[in-house]
Amino acid sequence: MTPLDQTPPSPVIATSQVETGTPVLTDRQAIMRILGLWHKQVPRLLIGVMLALVALCLGLVLMQTSGLRLASSVLGEVVITTALLRWVGGGRVILRYAERLFTHDAMFRALADLRVWFFHSLAQGAAAGLGFRRAGDMLSRLVSDVGTLDGLYLRILVPFACACLTLPILVFQLGQQSILLAVLVGALFASSAFLVPYLIARSGRAEGERLGKSLAALRIGVLDLVGGLREIRAFGAEGRILSHVQADDASLLTGQMRLARRAAYANASAFLCGQAAIFLVLLAAAGAFSLHVSALAAVGSLFLTVASFESAAALTRAGLQAGAMGAAARRVVEVAAGGPSAAQVEAQTDAPTGTHIHLEGVKFRWSPQRPLVFDGLTLDIPAGARVAILGPSGVGKSSLAALLLKAAIPEAGSMTLGGEEISHIRADSLRRRIAWLSQATHLFDDTIRANLLLGRPDATEDDLWKALDDAAVADVVKNLPEGLDTWLGEGGIKLSGGQGRRIALARTLLTQAPILILDEPATGLDAQTEQDFLRTLNTVTEGRTVILIAHRLTGVESLDRIWRLSGGKAAAAAA
Repeated sequence: MTPLDQTPPSPVIATSQVETGTPVLTDRQAIMRILGLWHKQVPRLLIGVMLALVALCLGLVLMQTSGLRLASSVLGEVVITTALLRWVGGGRVILRYAERLFTHDAMFRALADLRVWFFHSLAQGAAAGLGFRRAGDMLSRLVSDVGTLDGLYLRILVPFACACLTLPILVFQLGQQSILLAVLVGALFASSAFLVPYLIARSGRAEGERLGKSLAALRIGVLDLVGGLREIRAFGAEGRILSHVQADDASLLTGQMRLARRAAYANASAFLCGQAAIFLVLLAAAGAFSLHVSALAAVGSLFLTVASFESAAALTRAGLQAGAMGAAARRVVEVAAGGPSAAQVEAQTDAPTGTHIHLEGVKFRWSPQRPLVFDGLTLDIPAGARVAILGPSGVGKSSLAALLLKAAIPEAGSMTLGGEEISHIRADSLRRRIAWLSQATHLFDDTIRANLLLGRPDATEDDLWKALDDAAVADVVKNLPEGLDTWLGEGGIKLSGGQGRRIALARTLLTQAPILILDEPATGLDAQTEQDFLRTLNTVTEGRTVILIAHRLTGVESLDRIWRLSGGKAAAAAA
């Protein structure tokens, strides 16, 4: 269950720009955006390309001179010396190693920058990671899609630059012997290096996109299977859930098989182009069809042609991956869709010191295709007030929390904090003023200390113990074998539900934010534990603005006013 009401649908496609109403990016636009994110690595990337070009030139020279050396030895002539071959060969080995070193180092750095940007966009953009995105889909984008993009440089840009240099060299060298031969072989090389990859990329674009979605769907299914295994076994649904995972796996395998067949067609086409070029050179050596070339030059041309077409084979393979790369680029870039532009971020200000919250005529929906959650919502929360927002599931209580945290943007209306429009406040500054404790607060698979420091990294030991004491869980932590350094396990599994919730409360209190949003903070606790927890909240939140979001009240809450949400509006209710 997601922690906020009125959340958008969870399937992979739900996070696309189509549903959010923003323009759909083309593959080219997404790839250009990715390349723009690699600007810090441009010097390294350029050095890698230059080294690849120089290594390519030496490789072509080595092959041609080797052929000439072999032919001259047979014919009893000395055209190429052994020393030249030794220097060219040694230089190629060194440059090839340097090229691999620089290109892969640059790519790893670029991918690291991309992953940091991806995570930052996920945290700062629409939904802000507050439960609106499927973990499996995000994992697929962060790992598989970002990983796929390494081919953008290593398998497309570098080989493309090499092919662009190889073509004129090949045509020039052959043209010295026969213009017709140069034109024919050049056309075959262009077909192998440019036309075939382009055609296969276009035909495989849709398949590459389907493959990316299939992989994401499989990851979602597997994570759901593992994470919900207890409930699955309790309801005897192992077979049904496993069948869904197997269906996703079969869909992924089918897509991979279709791409493999396309790869075979592409490789066969490129191979035939290369063989046809070799056949033309052999015809020229035989003097057929006005393609007369001397025996010595023919051997050098043959070796050069073979080396040239081998270098073009990388682009043929890359053409098949281009569709997947374009789809991966769009899926990665989509995470930032709907977020503020750089200019808008720069124009935003720090949060004011005041904590008076006022909403006037707010209209909001999660997507244009869905009904309004709020239709003219007006709400006033004075500084230091303790208010409750009540209503049944789906009425928009947690959507209100998302709006206040700037995890969602209203269509119309005004939302102010201390008299300043929330839209004008930087998200990081706003969230230092507003702390959030949800019904599904996550405890990380780490120590208690590390979990607490998430809210305030510079907190001292005394600060940590005070927060634990305020949350009425300090005695529990002191009795643990390793105290603050006790490992909680995944999701805080080593603690009871009430203890875990109090650790989460201590983390929230540690932020010292003057405004607290408590979104169903006692969900999942038994009645007595719930009342004890809410009594603790009454004590430790004294002096702060408290917004309690709940389905109902237990009678132990200390409140100044109560609002009920209904029909997209708020109405005052009796305490």
